[in-house]
Amino acid sequence: MAAIQFKREQIINSDIDTIWDFVSSPKNLKEITPSYMLFQITSDNLDQKMYPGMIITYKVAPILNIKIDWMTEITHVRDKEFFIDEQRMGPYKMWHHQHIFEIKDNGVLMKDIITYIPPLGLIGQIANKIFIKKQLKNIFDYRQKVINKTKILQGIKDGIGIGSPAA
Repeated sequence: MAAIQFKREQIINSDIDTIWDFVSSPKNLKEITPSYMLFQITSDNLDQKMYPGMIITYKVAPILNIKIDWMTEITHVRDKEFFIDEQRMGPYKMWHHQHIFEIKDNGVLMKDIITYIPPLGLIGQIANKIFIKKQLKNIFDYRQKVINKTKILQGIKDGIGIGSPAA
């Protein structure tokens, strides 16, 4: 089965230091995840800044409120430029998530590039067409709204950012 890519871009009207402080702390993941996912971080390392080799464990309910375990590893970090997390155990056959940050005149461009392979072969391909791709879009739409409409990131002027989906 071929890998699938999901891309999202968002301009955040803030500075790179503030954004990086927020995104480099695993404890902030819950704030940008929709409550219907029943997302819970189970790692003990919530107060640490991410680093290559960091393992983060979660419980998440992607369908029918059935909680499953998910484990990701932070495989690469370039301070205030990008980081990559990869699934080590969880709902996907493969998951590779690039988080890229670029300083722009009007703030910081945050790019997400997720390359994934659904589980279960042909069943996973069908599930991707029916709901996985849509669910990813909904999760990132939620994150964009939270970041745009709240002052989650100190330094956002008036709590307003500009977001636009890519590809």
